[in-house]
Amino acid sequence: MTIRIGVAGIAGRMGRLLAEETVAAGAVLAGGIDRPGAEAPAGIALLPDMAALAAGADVVVDFTHASTVAAHAAALAASGKAWVLGTTGLSAADEAAVAEAARRIAVVQAPNFSPGVNLVLALAERMAAALPGETYDAEIIEMHHRQKVDAPSGTAIGLGRAVARGRGVDLDAVKASGRDGHTGARKPGEIGFAALRGGQVVGEHTLLFASATEHIAITHRAFDRRAFATGAIRAALWAVGRPPGLYSMMDVLGMT
Repeated sequence: MTIRIGVAGIAGRMGRLLAEETVAAGAVLAGGIDRPGAEAPAGIALLPDMAALAAGADVVVDFTHASTVAAHAAALAASGKAWVLGTTGLSAADEAAVAEAARRIAVVQAPNFSPGVNLVLALAERMAAALPGETYDAEIIEMHHRQKVDAPSGTAIGLGRAVARGRGVDLDAVKASGRDGHTGARKPGEIGFAALRGGQVVGEHTLLFASATEHIAITHRAFDRRAFATGAIRAALWAVGRPPGLYSMMDVLGMT
């Protein structure tokens, strides 16, 4: 069976790569949607809304903006089509909308679709379980291009959640982001975040465990957004025909 893939945000940098990777994977590009006035790549149908895109696709890949997530969730749930979601910076209400959609359709949601990043996430959880927060401070440093609108990045938050899972804690209870001024001593068990922005950096993430006697660092650097696009199309092909549920890239990679 030839799988039909629709792309939300098809006029953007990621959207264009997703269109290319869809064709490279042997799937059919069912068209795309984007903001009003956007210009789709030559020869690609630009459809009016998510409902129209979903009607002609088996799965939709969505790297757009957090403001679109609730509406896209409702439209895709109504269509019965699978959804691969890479949009970051979601609010609690947005996450609830995604979870509600996953009761009716297969949703693959990930902060990053690079296979390498997902291996780092798996390592982060295992390392956090072995390195107690009382003696090993966890810090996450990330850098992205100057146009990125959310901070910390979705991947950085994903790393923080992996560390928190490994330690059996809630990330929101131990997160320390954007330290400034007289903050006092670092609290035991905190998971710290630092976000850097500049130039055209595709994405760099470092997870650091620091104790009084040693430092352990894991770094992932992305040099080309195509790594994310290739992973997302892999997730799209995997998602078609799956039962409703909220899946991750770990499921796609067979790591769960």
